[in-house]
Amino acid sequence: MFAFIINKTSGNGKGHRVWKRVEKILEQEDLPFVARFTEGPQHAQEIVKDLSRKNLKTIIVVGGDGTIHEVANELAYKNISLGIIPAGSGNDFARCIGVPMNPLKALERIIANEKKQVDLLHLGHQYCLTVTGIGLDGQIAKNVNDGAYKKFFNQLRLGGLSYVVSLLETLRDYKPTNVQITIDGVDMTFSNVWLVAVANAPNYGGGITICPDASYNDGFLNLCIVHGIKKWELLRLFPKAYRGKHTTEKNVTFLQGKEVQVSSGNSIMVHSDGEQMTVSPIHIRIKKDALQVV
Repeated sequence: MFAFIINKTSGNGKGHRVWKRVEKILEQEDLPFVARFTEGPQHAQEIVKDLSRKNLKTIIVVGGDGTIHEVANELAYKNISLGIIPAGSGNDFARCIGVPMNPLKALERIIANEKKQVDLLHLGHQYCLTVTGIGLDGQIAKNVNDGAYKKFFNQLRLGGLSYVVSLLETLRDYKPTNVQITIDGVDMTFSNVWLVAVANAPNYGGGITICPDASYNDGFLNLCIVHGIKKWELLRLFPKAYRGKHTTEKNVTFLQGKEVQVSSGNSIMVHSDGEQMTVSPIHIRIKKDALQVV
């Protein structure tokens, strides 16, 4: 039996539309399934706990990165696979592991049941699938989730533009700060830091290729640190980051390791998989093969 967790409101209603297409195929093919619908934040986690008692092999999310984040946190180190049918505004994790954006092709992939092991970032109290952003992008994620324009752009199927609008809004008042980073026991300090992205996958924010070399299954976390530049230089850098063409910029530093501690002069916002989490300081470790995905 297939178990589905559906966020009908993801992608401004895309979750509901996608589910109706998937449900029709399941019924036509006479495939047994159970469907549960989320009713708000953290509800997906409660649904997983309930479904986990039913001896299921796979739990499938119809939704976006936020819902996938909740479900993955409950499935880490369990013998239950995560299946994904993308229905969000960004779908960054689905893209990074090669899940088709077409819902019926995504369902075919799940039925084929070809399992892969995926690393996770561990933040002490939460796991992260894609990127944990500290600083400017943490504040951007908060403003995106709080802002009315996210719904507007989702209606136009231009969800990624929410991050562009939020960047411009956030930059008006945001101030860079000094940051101390300890990676695999090595201490370093960076001045006037705009953001630190700790990545398990190349993309976040609806397609920004912040760490092009990051991989979900190599046992390492990747860092991108943007520091020591003016606001106008940051705006020039932003379009390059979408294409992963910022790697040669002198004020962008890339690091790789297995464990990192990030602290700052002032407490700065932290997001994980696009969801507001906490503020600095934060300690992050890579957890190899922590999640099973089909």
